[in-house]
Amino acid sequence: MHLDFSNLGTPEMIIMAAVGLALMFFGYRIKKVAFFLIWFILGYNLMGFLMPTINNLVPQIAENNLYQILLPIGGGLLLALLGFSIEKLCVGGICFALTMVITIQYFGTEMQTLAIGGIIGIIAAGAAVTLMKPATIIATSAAGAYALTIAILALFPGINKETFYFVILGGLALMGSVFQFLTTKRID
Repeated sequence: MHLDFSNLGTPEMIIMAAVGLALMFFGYRIKKVAFFLIWFILGYNLMGFLMPTINNLVPQIAENNLYQILLPIGGGLLLALLGFSIEKLCVGGICFALTMVITIQYFGTEMQTLAIGGIIGIIAAGAAVTLMKPATIIATSAAGAYALTIAILALFPGINKETFYFVILGGLALMGSVFQFLTTKRID
């Protein structure tokens, strides 16, 4: 497993941590904003995975620092606008996309791995659409935990990423989910 946060600076990590906290603890209350933020984070990270390929195919982009900054932001905004508009598709898409991001980042990009990740993502997306409120709470908590985990590991480089990534991610997602379930009992 290889986690590379060298392209993100401290201000970006602090912003990502703040967004992660908001999603973890208030995702269901701020659904539309949460969906926008989650899709932005997913789009930004997915563009980060695509940037080496884009840089190889178009050397002018690799040479221009402005493109290196703007392309991930553009990818994030493009997905964020989609996520803001369609709620059920958004919840299902968040579950599928989070599954695929974790699959690619930690298990690789071999065809069999992607197929297994895709099947798990489709099952998670179907369950999410069937159970909207719990799925929204869990999806926003998981996405917030993901953003906060990335920020924690980048801001504190002494933490062993291979050992503590899933421990931190799971603990934060659980904490955010429990908090949201307890504080949104009377909200539909």
